[in-house]
Amino acid sequence: MFLIADFLIPADVSRLSHLTVRSCVCFMTELPKIDTSLVIYFNAVAYLHAAYLASSSGFSDELIDVLATIPGLSINTCRHINQHSSELSLIKATKLMKVLAMKSRGTVQLIEIELSKSYLHRALRCKDSDSDSIYCLANVYLAVLYYTKGQYQTAIDHCILVIRSHDYSQCSSHVVQGELLPKIDDDIDSVLGLAVFYQQIRRAALNHQQTQHVAVFSTEMFAHHLHNRYLSITQTSTNVQLRPLGKCINDTQLLITDVLALKSVYRKFQYRPITVRNCRQETLNAAELNTSELVELLQKSAVEHLTTYRQVHARDFGSAAFVTTDFEALNAYKHGDYQRCLLLSIQMVHKQLYATRVANVCTHPMFIHMFDEDIVSLTALTMIVDPKCRGVLSNVCINQVTLSLYLMTKCQLTLRHSVMSLVQTLDYIEVAERRHPAHHTLDHLTLKMTKRKILAYIK
Repeated sequence: MFLIADFLIPADVSRLSHLTVRSCVCFMTELPKIDTSLVIYFNAVAYLHAAYLASSSGFSDELIDVLATIPGLSINTCRHINQHSSELSLIKATKLMKVLAMKSRGTVQLIEIELSKSYLHRALRCKDSDSDSIYCLANVYLAVLYYTKGQYQTAIDHCILVIRSHDYSQCSSHVVQGELLPKIDDDIDSVLGLAVFYQQIRRAALNHQQTQHVAVFSTEMFAHHLHNRYLSITQTSTNVQLRPLGKCINDTQLLITDVLALKSVYRKFQYRPITVRNCRQETLNAAELNTSELVELLQKSAVEHLTTYRQVHARDFGSAAFVTTDFEALNAYKHGDYQRCLLLSIQMVHKQLYATRVANVCTHPMFIHMFDEDIVSLTALTMIVDPKCRGVLSNVCINQVTLSLYLMTKCQLTLRHSVMSLVQTLDYIEVAERRHPAHHTLDHLTLKMTKRKILAYIK
């Protein structure tokens, strides 16, 4: 059973590196008008292609901008802001963080965290980032995001960059917004709650309709709080030269939230002035971002979206033989979970071997990294021997039954199953060979290769 998405969407997404944010948003707007499930499939294929592009050439600023629109978070900013300014990058990061603060944690949300970090690192790379408080604010937000991922030492390093900064006359022009903060600390949540309560009482007492928003922190004071919080978790001490807290208080116009947070620091962490012993010569290169984690998250989210897409079509088509776990099996095999891959593959074979309607798995280049070298080689061979597979919109597809038998065999050989179980798999392969039409080149090549692997093992 061929689905239109298997052919049209990969061809469109293959041009992802050339899309603009506006054209990507327009495309995402039109897809639901055709079929709501196409949005799920488009997200999956776009994630896979972005991971493919990033693995070969890294994440460009344009690719990051397009990725930020895929989960539905169109980041529109004022046109008069310089497209390469640190302020624009900070605005994009905070828009993502505001949405993240209201969501539960899942794979897509982890991707959005990485995108937020990418925009903040981009802000630090801009030439104007050192001349204003965006430098301090970007580092504070990075400390928060790294903390949410459990990367405490990196979070500490970003706090140190703020505390060691020399341009504090500018740091007061930006504040840390409480609404952007994920749940990182019960004390911070309490401080924000008390600040809002204070605002309401003050409004009632003074009979003011509006008062200044108080759910914010001054940048340097918040960095001090985070720094001591992280040190208490890691049970480490810092030996870098930090700006004394007393001088920070004298130079900063404290907010009500700063006072409450400082009280928490003194009470809970017994804050003391830091004695400088050896000043660390090497400092964190805050403009660098490790993108390997983002690539892994994109691939993981793609598998989740593809599985959901299968589930939607199983519901819509109502076929008893329609399976939804083919991409899960592929992912399990890729990550070495052979027992789970074998279980899923056996279930698919038993359910589909004699079915009249069976779905296919596309082997378009952006899907290739999900397969092992044998399937990649056979896909290339199919394109050589079958001219119909070489067109722009033509994709080489492998039947779910064929893929299941291949994965089932590979797992049995890896786990060293008995000869009897492999003989049973040979019987399944012969049934599948008879049922596949002659023009299904990749299916026949894969089944022949799988049979030879079993025979070679038995002999």
